[in-house]
Amino acid sequence: MSAASQEHGRRGVVVAIDGPSGSGKSTIGRHLAATRGLAYLDTGAMYRAATWWCREEGVDLDDEDAVRRAVAVMPLEMRTDPAQARVVVGDADVTDAIRTTQITTIVSKVATNLGVRAWMRVRQRSEIADALRVEGSFEGRGIVAEGRDITTVVAPDADVRILLLAREDARLARRAREVHGSDDDDAIAATRDQVLRRDADDSTVSTFTVAADGVVTVDTSDLDLQQAIAAVEQVVAERLAARTPS
Repeated sequence: MSAASQEHGRRGVVVAIDGPSGSGKSTIGRHLAATRGLAYLDTGAMYRAATWWCREEGVDLDDEDAVRRAVAVMPLEMRTDPAQARVVVGDADVTDAIRTTQITTIVSKVATNLGVRAWMRVRQRSEIADALRVEGSFEGRGIVAEGRDITTVVAPDADVRILLLAREDARLARRAREVHGSDDDDAIAATRDQVLRRDADDSTVSTFTVAADGVVTVDTSDLDLQQAIAAVEQVVAERLAARTPS
C-alpha cells in the first residue's frame, strides 16, 4: 500500500471542492487526486453527459419531465482514475464531445432541472461510496469530487470541504485560455457570456459563492496554478491531520 493510502487509512477520505466556473475546480481537483492516490469525480461532466444523451435521444430540453425520464435511464459510466478519467455513455466515449460549444451553451437547461439534480445527487453519492470500498479500484483510499453542490448537498459530511473562488476577471481569463488558447480581449469576450450565464443559471438551483459552515474558502484570483494547488494541498493536509482516526 502506498504512503498516501496509509495516510488516508482504511476508511478512505472524501475531498469535496465547489466553486464557480473558472475557479480551478477541475484542474486542481484532478491534480490533488493524482498526487494522493484518490479517485476523481467531475460532477459537472455528468451534467454535460446528460445533455449529450438528451440531444442524441432527440429529447426536447424545454420539456423538464421528458429530460428527467431520459436521464434516469442514461447508461452512464464515470471512469474515475485521475490519470485516465473518461466519461462513457453506452458504447460511446463522450469525454471530448461533452466539452464542445454546442453542449456548453445548453447544459444549463439540464443542470437546472430539479428532477435531474435529484437523480444526479443519488448517482454522485453512489460514485463516492464506491470509491471508499476496500475492494474497489482505489483500495478504499477515497475520492476527490468537484462541482456544484458537492460541499453542501451531495457530500456535506466530506472529510475536507473547499470552496474555490476567484474574481470575475481571473475566471474569464482562465476559461478563455482553456477554450481559446489565449486570454486576449477577443478570447475573453467570446468566453464571457458562457461563463457568466452558466453561473447565473446554476445559481437559481445551487449556492456556490458563499461557504457553508465548515467549508474552507480558497481565493485563487492572484495565484498561479502551482500556488493554487499548494494552497488547496495545505487545507487538505490540515483537515486530514485533524480528522479523528477511525
